[in-house]
Amino acid sequence: MAEKEIALLKEQITRLDEKNFDLEAWKNHTLIFLERIFGKDSSKIKMIKDLHYDYSSWSLRDTAAAGKTKDKDPVRMQADEILRATVAELESLGLPENKKEQEKVWELLQDELTGKQVKEIEALQKSEDPEKTEKIAIILEKLEKENLALIIAKLLTT
Repeated sequence: MAEKEIALLKEQITRLDEKNFDLEAWKNHTLIFLERIFGKDSSKIKMIKDLHYDYSSWSLRDTAAAGKTKDKDPVRMQADEILRATVAELESLGLPENKKEQEKVWELLQDELTGKQVKEIEALQKSEDPEKTEKIAIILEKLEKENLALIIAKLLTT
């Protein structure tokens, strides 16, 4: 399970209620944690980066027209919801699988195999064929030893 990650995010949720809350500092801490957990391309990171206070004249006018400030800071409320959803996701689904490793493997295969071989392997991978592993192995066995050794060496060094 993702106990450590959940604990970090829950700590960030509690920091939202600090009296001397600094949004930018909070965002920086949170982004570090989210990048480590979900990777740099996560939609959660974009949502946190997009959090900001609106100091436009319309926003200020609407606040003044209401006669008082809102009970709860809308930016903090949004941040709270993002992190609560993230914690719920981790509690329910666990940590995300590392897709980047698979992408690296595919890049290496595309560099070393012919287009036809790559298409055959992709089709087998997506199929429900119970013998797909053996069939992929047959395609790879047709490679020259040097090419196969090069693929394995690149996998180990990237």
